[in-house]
Amino acid sequence: MRPGRLSLILLLISVHCFNYCWSETSQQQKVSALTVLEQTEDNTGKVEEATVEDNLDSEDMEVFYPTNKWQIIKPGQAIPAGLHVRLNLETGKNEAKILDDENEKSGLKHWKQGSRQGMVNTDLKSFTAEELKRALKLMKHEGNTEIESGRGQGAKSYPPPAKQQFENPQHSNEGNCKLGHQEKVHETFRPIKELMEDFEAMNVMMETDMEIINKLVIKFNSSSATLDEKIVALYDLEYYVHQVDNAQHLMSIGGLQLVINALNTTEPLIQEHAAFVLGSALSGNPKVQIEAMEAGALQKLLVLLATDQPVALKKKALFAVSSMLRHFPFAQQQFLKLGGLQVLGQLFQAKGMESLHIRVMTLLYDMILEKELIQEAQDNSEKCRQYDEVNLLPSMLEQDWCMVVPKLLTSTDHDTREKVMKTMNLMMSSCRREYQTLQGLSSLLNMLRSEYEELAVEEQSEGEQDGYFLGLWNSTNAIIKKLG
Repeated sequence: MRPGRLSLILLLISVHCFNYCWSETSQQQKVSALTVLEQTEDNTGKVEEATVEDNLDSEDMEVFYPTNKWQIIKPGQAIPAGLHVRLNLETGKNEAKILDDENEKSGLKHWKQGSRQGMVNTDLKSFTAEELKRALKLMKHEGNTEIESGRGQGAKSYPPPAKQQFENPQHSNEGNCKLGHQEKVHETFRPIKELMEDFEAMNVMMETDMEIINKLVIKFNSSSATLDEKIVALYDLEYYVHQVDNAQHLMSIGGLQLVINALNTTEPLIQEHAAFVLGSALSGNPKVQIEAMEAGALQKLLVLLATDQPVALKKKALFAVSSMLRHFPFAQQQFLKLGGLQVLGQLFQAKGMESLHIRVMTLLYDMILEKELIQEAQDNSEKCRQYDEVNLLPSMLEQDWCMVVPKLLTSTDHDTREKVMKTMNLMMSSCRREYQTLQGLSSLLNMLRSEYEELAVEEQSEGEQDGYFLGLWNSTNAIIKKLG
């Protein structure tokens, strides 16, 4: 081959190689469509924030974007750390907003793009599962292997496969590719395929509360599950149903009915844990309270309290009854119609039930006080009308609770004594004669008055002019004066 033609061929190859390396380097410099937040510092030390692209995946709608106002957190939404979270008692929804004055202290930075705005915690050194999921989807779609993030001091860039790594043409000889760089990349970085498999495996392990509740209900309802497995399922379920949304989800999938039905089993441990789950789900949850009433839960619980059962089971049943009755006047009416007050009275006569006496007294006191507060509000609402139909105090007078209540003054718990004395004051007009004939009551009251007088003096010496023990001393004095 002639030298002239050989030189021409070598020149064409060099030009082709130069164009190829230049094209690949340009591809490296493209920025991924995913930009969570990147912080850079200029010479003045001012932190600049990158904007968030609007062409994110549709699953971005599941990310919570906090503002300075309260917003509802939808089920399954991920929220950044450092927010102010609360439960709205009127709507039963979880809400969150940005802390007013703590953003800089907590490392929270804000971004705004058009009508969208949000926040990222720059102090954290790790990615959230949602960020990783979104980044991987975009990498798979666009073939771009660079992730930018404001989570650390700077963004880490994952280079493309080794065979695509070339020297920047501006700093190398034309047509020269770094062959040794391939081995360095293989040693430093793991293949993107392996990373994606690891991330997918991590996502599989992430479950929402509702998904866990579904599995627990299936396990409890399984005919092949052992007694221990059923008890463990109920034990775990009780932990989750404290939250209003979780308890309502249990109701929506039929799990609440399964728990109520379990009160009829012949296994005391199943009954005990089922009553515990029920009490936790009912607490402060009107929707679940109504559903449980319609399913006959109150009758089943009263049966457990009225029959010969272990003390531990009766404690949980009483807890569930208390959760059912509080702030639910219709349930209180049904409680009286079903003979619930007589059932509670029997607990004072049965042996070995002393630990339940204070719990019963607390429940009755709370119900009396609850109605009193509604009446004092002078609200002509439907709720007030329903409470007017709850005749708890007259029923207590009819069933000789005048002799039962004062006996609890022997308790050493100040809170119990306070509730007993307030209940005695409420019943004084009808029970005065019984109180006077009750042996030992007068001397007990005098002893309590002396005890609380000393405690009240100690409070005043510490600067508390209107302390707790002064209130108890006044209550004791009031009862003694009324008894004459």
